[in-house]
Amino acid sequence: MSLYALALVVTAAFLHAGWNLLAKRISARTGGGSPLVFLTSLGVTLLYLPAAIWVLATEAHTLDLKAWLWICLSAVLHYGYSLVLQRGYETGDLSVVYPLARGTGPLLSSIGAIFVLGERPGWLAACGILLVISGVLLLAGGRRLFRVSAFRSNLESGVGWGLLTGLFIATYTLVDGYGVKVLLLSPLLLDYFSGVVRGAMSAPRAFTQWPHVTLLWQRHKKEILGIALLSPLSYILVLTALQEAPVSHVAPARELSMMVAAFLGVRLLNEGDMLQRMAAAGLIVVGVIALTLG
Repeated sequence: MSLYALALVVTAAFLHAGWNLLAKRISARTGGGSPLVFLTSLGVTLLYLPAAIWVLATEAHTLDLKAWLWICLSAVLHYGYSLVLQRGYETGDLSVVYPLARGTGPLLSSIGAIFVLGERPGWLAACGILLVISGVLLLAGGRRLFRVSAFRSNLESGVGWGLLTGLFIATYTLVDGYGVKVLLLSPLLLDYFSGVVRGAMSAPRAFTQWPHVTLLWQRHKKEILGIALLSPLSYILVLTALQEAPVSHVAPARELSMMVAAFLGVRLLNEGDMLQRMAAAGLIVVGVIALTLG
């Protein structure tokens, strides 16, 4: 992976952890669901409209039928991801749900990139993938996560939702990676129009819960606007990195956000064990270095 692609991924990691902290606060205090997806999608549509117009006007991009079908597929996957992530944040801690979601995602997307897209990472990159994933799992609780006796309590604490979120992450990473690498879609346009479609998908459900939509906006307008600004920007940076580097390198490397999320969870939300989280963060750093060199 080039230093340019790594810089994009590292920046995206900080932005991603930041907007997830905002989403956690909203979901834990007021609940989310389709009303929150609707409000954030509306915010994205308005905030990024000038950038989308500029890209369409200055660059040659053809949005044919196949491109629109791919955008809609991406929107469906991101919509499902948003709903299960919010559900996880309603029932579990940021320092549990986020690491599991981000850890399961790169594992599955890297495997998919190898078997579906034909990518062949070298041995050093493969070791990096394993180190990153090991660090993420340690952040989420290590072996305790897999005890049969604790299975039910793990699900209730957000572990099940975190794993399901990871499955969505892996799927949309492969779909969007194909979109920017093979279909040559603009990262900004792919994410922007996917957001517009998500807004349209969530609107009918949101309108039936309009009092909740109003309550969310009144209580959390700053957080909603923060998510609308940071979420697309972080993902556009990742999609741009995917144009420069293999999916099997980018997907695990972006999990540097684990370090940021662990710090935020411990310091701001009073979650978890600092020593264990710093050890896990060290594994992630070594893994990212291996990915960069590999």
